[in-house]
Amino acid sequence: MTQSSTPPLRGRLAPSPTGALHLGNARSFLIAWLSIRSRGGTVLLRMEDLDHPKVKPQAAQQALEDLRWMGLDWDEGPDVGGPFVPYVQTARLERYAEALAKLQEQRLLYPCVCSRQDVEAGQSAPHAGEDGLAYDGACRGRFANYAEAAATLPPGRLPAWRFRAEAGETVFEDGFRGWQRETVSQTVGDFVIARHPQGAGYMLAVVVDDAAMGATEVLRGDDLLPATHRQLLLYRALGLTPPRFVHVPLVVAPDGRRLAKRHGDTRLAALRQHGLRPSQVVGVLAEWCGWAQPGEEIMPVDLVSRFRLDSIPRAPVVLSDEVKQKLGCMA
Repeated sequence: MTQSSTPPLRGRLAPSPTGALHLGNARSFLIAWLSIRSRGGTVLLRMEDLDHPKVKPQAAQQALEDLRWMGLDWDEGPDVGGPFVPYVQTARLERYAEALAKLQEQRLLYPCVCSRQDVEAGQSAPHAGEDGLAYDGACRGRFANYAEAAATLPPGRLPAWRFRAEAGETVFEDGFRGWQRETVSQTVGDFVIARHPQGAGYMLAVVVDDAAMGATEVLRGDDLLPATHRQLLLYRALGLTPPRFVHVPLVVAPDGRRLAKRHGDTRLAALRQHGLRPSQVVGVLAEWCGWAQPGEEIMPVDLVSRFRLDSIPRAPVVLSDEVKQKLGCMA
């Protein structure tokens, strides 16, 4: 009998302990969880804790508690183990160093000492790249090695590693937004993959980890859609198979900006302390996705049969004052 060549369905939840989870995070994680559970796949949880200056003590444990309170679970993770341990990025640094070395061997990287101000000064026209900036390649060929670049910087500052974005288009079919295409060399230019000498940065680490852990689907907020094209270039350079990408709209405040304390306390921990039941919170998240009626209380396990990606509204969800008041997260 011929075995199927289709890899087993594996999705991931990837919280970052840089702050408490809020309603926007919770909605994205719920959708990601349901997308995998509704098809009988495996859910893994990876703690993405490489953003050292922003990592907050106890935030990792708080994230696990908040997700479990919501009714989400996972088959592999830092607290349950699994075949791809460790599931915490700061414990996986050797893997990032290996990937960095592979890219260096191909002469696809170079150290860069440019500050944001330097990049801004190098702009000759508006661009649609990261933070509205496209890098002009000022450090390409400037230094013989990383140590030489580091010697030009003041103590405490390190060069970044930039990836050479050669000409050519990246094209992929997003599971929610359809076909996407971009020429990274034009919109972003050579991009930063790490600000650590051994490659321990988000852009590289997430590619290495998703490939190593066998993730076949990455479902996340559409604020990360632009980064996907850069990640696809890294998958290609490292000889790795990319997952299916799905980018869903965010939850935003009435002013159109991302949720923040100025918009009221939307942290799951605060809602728990306020006395809300998880079924109330999940009910609101499900209503936003078209899977529940207004005021309905429901848990994730009961939403598995209702999950439909195409029922999710195409526009960002606006957290209205009415919903905030109902959930007790008014400022």
